[in-house]
Amino acid sequence: MTNTRSDDPRFAALPLPPGKIIAVHLSYVSRSDQRGRRPAHPSYFLKPTSSIAASRSDVARPAGCELLAFEGEIALVVDTAGSRISPERAWDHVGWVTAANDFGLYDLRANDKGSNLRNKGRDGYTPLGPGLIDARGVAPDALRVRTWRNGELVQDDTTADAHMLFPFRQLIADVSQHVTLEPGDIIVTGTPAGSSVAVPGDVVEVEVDAPSADGAPTTGRLISRVVEGPGDFDPDLGSLPAVDDHQREEAWGSREAAGLAPFGAPAMDPALRAKFERCPVAGLSQQLRKRGIRSCFIDGVQPLEKGAKLVGVAKTLRFVPLREDLFSAHGGGYNAQKRCFDSVKEGEVIVIEARGERRSGTLGDILALRAQTRGAAGIVTDGGVRDSDLVAGFDIPVFAAGGHPAVLGRVHVPWESDVTIACGGAAVQPGDIIVGDDDGVIVVPPGLAEEAVDAALAQEDEDDWIGAQVRRGAAVDGLFPMNAEWRARYEAESGGPA
Repeated sequence: MTNTRSDDPRFAALPLPPGKIIAVHLSYVSRSDQRGRRPAHPSYFLKPTSSIAASRSDVARPAGCELLAFEGEIALVVDTAGSRISPERAWDHVGWVTAANDFGLYDLRANDKGSNLRNKGRDGYTPLGPGLIDARGVAPDALRVRTWRNGELVQDDTTADAHMLFPFRQLIADVSQHVTLEPGDIIVTGTPAGSSVAVPGDVVEVEVDAPSADGAPTTGRLISRVVEGPGDFDPDLGSLPAVDDHQREEAWGSREAAGLAPFGAPAMDPALRAKFERCPVAGLSQQLRKRGIRSCFIDGVQPLEKGAKLVGVAKTLRFVPLREDLFSAHGGGYNAQKRCFDSVKEGEVIVIEARGERRSGTLGDILALRAQTRGAAGIVTDGGVRDSDLVAGFDIPVFAAGGHPAVLGRVHVPWESDVTIACGGAAVQPGDIIVGDDDGVIVVPPGLAEEAVDAALAQEDEDDWIGAQVRRGAAVDGLFPMNAEWRARYEAESGGPA
């Protein structure tokens, strides 16, 4: 066939302007392992051709935005039209291979619900080129893609079958079941592990080659420079940029890279846990106050079973107020609540922000049983619990504002987990230490844990001794707190310093 180039400089690397860009969500094994999920089937989204840019073009991160992510990818350029193509003939329909960078602005991701139009469809967010590799001279399982950020290699993977969730032949055949592929169309095939965030001033380079082939054909370096762009979004027209810790983790590739506190923290040291098991909440409260921490109480919650003791590290879950359209989008299926209870680790306490709203349950017997089965240390909610009498009999401590028979759709939408929340008036971060007894629940900052619990236990020993003196008839004046004379007697009897 004869191809006709466009005079548009954005399409300089292409044989002709494409009619459509089809992008793959997830296709590399390493990427799925990094994200903690392996899809059973490929999935796709469309990018507008107006997002195409040439090598050495600027990529704009709008002012006020935070998370512009790069994804080095292999792009396939269709040469021969086809529909319902067999996997065996799929590569025959590809004319060329080139490099792509699938930029995305995570600040605009949430409201697209997978379409990625705002996130990845912006002008200049699909740079391609600078050169083409003739597909007839390479095998689809013998390509390599590499990405550099400011000269540092950050992505390096191949299309060998063992590295791919979905080989290129499968992707081409699958797409053609639903959409006719036409000459010039581009399939952007997904990115391996290592994609991350770029900021204004960064230079990102992507190169595709076939190192095992004779002559090692290459696309050359696709170069993109990130710049600050305008951010004058009109709130009357649509959603505004917004990010949360989940988006930060997704964009950077890990919580550590994003500078976030880890969640799913390592199990508490057994010796430290044993100390907290012996320590009353009232004693911890006193010691945290001495250290300047006063806002540490989860108010309004009590154990469903009297005498329960709770010790563990926080795993957080947040509900937002009911809005019917949000509940339709987020309340059903495998929602944030179910994902949280399915992923809680041994020794963690699920802490739920329900805004102190008691007119609905925030969990029931099935979810409590799931948490118990996974070894969770307990559950705390400033909302209600369904089946509360049944849950009270489980082998997991549950602290709540009370019981209520209603399900989430009455006042709550399950929204997100593993973020900083407010529960019962207390700020709770993933990894905080949660301690509860009949007096209530307290949040202990991890950095103060050892110091506070040791001091609280020492105070408990001292209070026990004082109590013994009172039972023998001693007056509390000078004894509680102890003056120098009583202090000397205590230290002599307890073996403390003279």
